Amino acid sequence: MLDVEAPAGLTLWFLPRLEGRIAIDYEALAVSAGGAHDRVSDLNCFWMAQDPAAPAGDALARPRSGKFEDYDDLETYYVGLGGNGNSTTRFRRYVGTPGVRPLLPENDRRGAADMLTANRWQRIRLTADGPRIGFFRDGQALFAFDDPRPLTSGHFALRTTASHLRLRNFTVSRLA
Repeated sequence: MLDVEAPAGLTLWFLPRLEGRIAIDYEALAVSAGGAHDRVSDLNCFWMAQDPAAPAGDALARPRSGKFEDYDDLETYYVGLGGNGNSTTRFRRYVGTPGVRPLLPENDRRGAADMLTANRWQRIRLTADGPRIGFFRDGQALFAFDDPRPLTSGHFALRTTASHLRLRNFTVSRLA
């Protein structure tokens, strides 16, 4: 298990570059037990992240500070689950332009059922299956996106800010 306490913005990168049709699975828990960083918020992730300005598009080629806007220049899929103090859950496809984070209205969720639940393990699945991009929680699709220009390789990262998360059972697999 990975126990993450983040007093500010933090991004944890999975170092191997992912390619092809893949699924990323893990379980996550937002801790609320009275600790200094036990704020139920921001179980966020990037997948198939590429930096168009870096050699070979390597998202890890240059350092980033942890500030959210430092990731705007990536081309990537992103979900912010329980962001903004557990008031929003959003899917975006970043286009690699600083200051531009496209958000379709149907990918901006604000209902209680779409947020994090404190102290409960949730199964997360991210997929990049050719043009079909998905984000699933506990077996239910929260977001399904048909990408006319799919990202077929890149890195995965978990992102959070001012929170306490626990992660376990992380796997990456190829889709048949």
